[in-house]
Amino acid sequence: MLSVQNLTLARGDRVLVRGLSFDLKPGEAKVVTGANGAGKTSLLRAVAGLLRPEAGTVALNGLEEHAHSLHLIGHQDGLKAGRTAEEEVRFWCGWAGAKSAGFDQAIDQLALRPLLGLPVRALSAGQRKRLALARLLAAPRPLWLLDETLAPLDAGWRQTVAAMAQAHLADGGMILAAAHDPMPFEHQVLDLGAGR
Repeated sequence: MLSVQNLTLARGDRVLVRGLSFDLKPGEAKVVTGANGAGKTSLLRAVAGLLRPEAGTVALNGLEEHAHSLHLIGHQDGLKAGRTAEEEVRFWCGWAGAKSAGFDQAIDQLALRPLLGLPVRALSAGQRKRLALARLLAAPRPLWLLDETLAPLDAGWRQTVAAMAQAHLADGGMILAAAHDPMPFEHQVLDLGAGR
């Protein structure tokens, strides 16, 4: 279970979130909504351990050190433009501890095989996003943190990601997603409001 208790987040002198508490149980998804600047991305970064809260705690299965139990797919795809798609997906899958069978499953499910020889810089935004998403399938982890993941994807790939998410939830996984667009899987909403 993910437990966020009395969380306060700030960027500089600006408080984004104050006293936020929620739990996320296995098989559940929450979609964080709110205006630009409301703290959606900051919340995901705090849950991932990349942003230190001003106050409060974040624990996954009772542990505050939990980076090895989650995947964060952010706004930026985090890919190196000079590598080939294959080099990049192998790097990320290796870093996440994927086995070769997981790599092959991810490549096939996300239709990446025809792209593997191309440099990342030659890929469209949607193709790069699919490359980044490969680690979710190749190296399963209980918590997915998704930040505007669907934005560059067309309708067909949005449905593929929805199926991936539903399978992850059915297997007891958890999803915390920040989004402006409707998310095509069953979820609860956590609204951070209008921002400041």
